[in-house]
Amino acid sequence: MKGHKWFAAIYDKMLASQEKKFLGAIRRKMLADVTGNILEIGAGTGANFQYYPAGVRVTAIEPDPYMLDRARNRASDAAADIDLRQAPVEEMPFPDESFDFVIDTLVLCSVDDPARALAEIKRVLKPDGELRLYEHVRYQHPIGGLSQDLISPAWQWFGAGCHPNRDTERYLREAGFELSDVRVRKDSPPIPPMVFTRPHLQAVARRPAK
Repeated sequence: MKGHKWFAAIYDKMLASQEKKFLGAIRRKMLADVTGNILEIGAGTGANFQYYPAGVRVTAIEPDPYMLDRARNRASDAAADIDLRQAPVEEMPFPDESFDFVIDTLVLCSVDDPARALAEIKRVLKPDGELRLYEHVRYQHPIGGLSQDLISPAWQWFGAGCHPNRDTERYLREAGFELSDVRVRKDSPPIPPMVFTRPHLQAVARRPAK
């Protein structure tokens, strides 16, 4: 599977400042109480792995082989039991209703088909299971959204397919998830280039019980 060698090489360095200022704390809070069978989609370089509780079982998928190589190093050092596999979220090799939690940090912005990805996530979640997510999203203000639309082609080229203008909250509702703890964060400063991905959606999306 084709990957992004140079992007994988610089990814952690690009996020280092955000990790120290706010992103590390968000990861820690998001993962502190997860239990049961856990799936992490788009694991990237494995930045979440250090925050999982000791002893929990995590299946983590990542389609990019260069990201996967870096994630393997972190998986071996994690306190959790990490089963790392190469797979895209749009075609997951898991049975229906397999997981209690799905973890998504900065993934849906770069999948090829967000509707298909969310359908797959819903399929593998157990009834009442939770998708916990933190995502780049579209500005709610039309001028901000227009600026993201204009920069999007260049941003996708530089950012390994990242779309800064996706209305992820709408996609979640259209996919049939029940949202709670919804918060739009703007932790990054409003200056280029961070301004184009400044709005972040943090939320819990639950698969309704049957």
